Amino acid sequence: MTVGTDTIDGIVTDLVLAEEPSAGELLAGLPPQRPWKILVVDDDEEIHALTRLVLRHFSFERRSVELIGGYTGREAVRLMADHRDVAVILMDVVMESEHAGLEAVRRIREELENRFVRIIMRTGQPGQAPEHRVIQDYDINDYKEKVRLTTQRLITSVTAALRSYRDLRAIDNTRRGLARIVQATGDLFEARSLGRLAQGILRQSSHLLEVDTTVDHRPAAGFAAIREEGGFLIYSAMGGFSDTIGRSPREVLGPDWHAQLETVIGRGGEAFHPTGFLACYRTRTGMENLICLQASRLLEDLDRDLLATFSSNIAMAFENLGLNREIVNTQKDVTFTLGEVIEIRSNEAGNHVRRVAESSRLLATLLGLSQDDVELLWLASPLHDLGKIGIPDHILNKPGRLTPEEWGIMRTHPEIGRQILKGSERPILRTGAIIAHQHHEKWNGTGYPRGLRDRDIHVFARITALIDVFDALLHKRCYKDAWPLERILTLIREERGQHFDPDMVDAFLDNLQDFTEIQEAFRE
Repeated sequence: MTVGTDTIDGIVTDLVLAEEPSAGELLAGLPPQRPWKILVVDDDEEIHALTRLVLRHFSFERRSVELIGGYTGREAVRLMADHRDVAVILMDVVMESEHAGLEAVRRIREELENRFVRIIMRTGQPGQAPEHRVIQDYDINDYKEKVRLTTQRLITSVTAALRSYRDLRAIDNTRRGLARIVQATGDLFEARSLGRLAQGILRQSSHLLEVDTTVDHRPAAGFAAIREEGGFLIYSAMGGFSDTIGRSPREVLGPDWHAQLETVIGRGGEAFHPTGFLACYRTRTGMENLICLQASRLLEDLDRDLLATFSSNIAMAFENLGLNREIVNTQKDVTFTLGEVIEIRSNEAGNHVRRVAESSRLLATLLGLSQDDVELLWLASPLHDLGKIGIPDHILNKPGRLTPEEWGIMRTHPEIGRQILKGSERPILRTGAIIAHQHHEKWNGTGYPRGLRDRDIHVFARITALIDVFDALLHKRCYKDAWPLERILTLIREERGQHFDPDMVDAFLDNLQDFTEIQEAFRE
């Protein structure tokens, strides 16, 4: 059933809660919840025994209690340093000294900076530590005389203390959860690819389920799927879903999830399973992504609230990525079209710029460049010969050898390309200006137009130079026939450390099969 709607930048999302299975079905297979820790500090062993007897079957919110025993104030401080998730302390006032318990309280609050634990002082000698002074001077939460602390009163006091501790933790967890959402959202909006965005969403969503440090957390499992022609397919996954990439969400989710799955696929928006979260995000550019997160425990109200809040940011992140992809695709069309126009004008191979772009991207990946740099090179490398637009046709398309004067004119095309592109503020065009200007430089410094050498030549230009020569020699041009592959490879080996970066030559030759497959994929 739908319990609410929200609109984010024109995207309508529905919040849906499906029918829940029985409590027995939900709890089956889930790990037991961590018990509440209660520290009992008293120098009287009978008090420890009595406390254990009274609380042996006690539970609060489906969680039992774990009693930790201490006998001195100094021991209480040490135990609290080791167990920072203790929820309640039952502390005697008089132990190794008259005010040992009160001194321990001071150190726990001030030195250990623990403001969450609820402290119940118990005393058999109230006159030595009057209640009004203790309450005023120390940060304690209750004060009981042992003679009046009956079984029922002890249970009542512990219950009230645990409820208070739970509420304080909930407030702090909410604060930390919202802080994580703010940080995570910034990370999501920096993602430049769908895969990286999905990984970030799954990782950050899982972290939101771990804000409560008083509960044991197994890593959440999750996946991201995108709608293809045949339906949704998983493209990113973690945890128990790590081996599901390429499969359908319906195949990998249990039957108890199918109702939520059908709901979000059919209507979009979000749906909560008692142990997880599903959401389908539809962007204005037509992209549909499905996110699934499965916890190893029942979700609390805080978990649902944080995930619902984060989901709004996820929707905007997908929308932002979709718009960025539209911009990138538009720039890609422009750069590839410009490159192809120059090739057509030169009467050269029609798919040259596509092969150069794909092969440059491959070589950059093999060399370990970042994903952003690989993408940038792929988009900018088609502009490497843009400067040929300024070369006269009778020189550009001359079938024979150029005269020295004609060759001098041809050698101006790198500078012409730089001049055309250098004024742009767009990263792709700025990168295109660098590649256009430097792709005829040589590793040994004998290239043109500036005679740059080795790593003074931009890495993008060094990559494009090698790929451009390989592709140009492999195909017929107006001034030459195509070379056989072995002759080209012989030249590349000879020019290793002369014309070409030696590391790039090694990477190219070691992966030659991958480069020849690109040639086959973009044949003339």
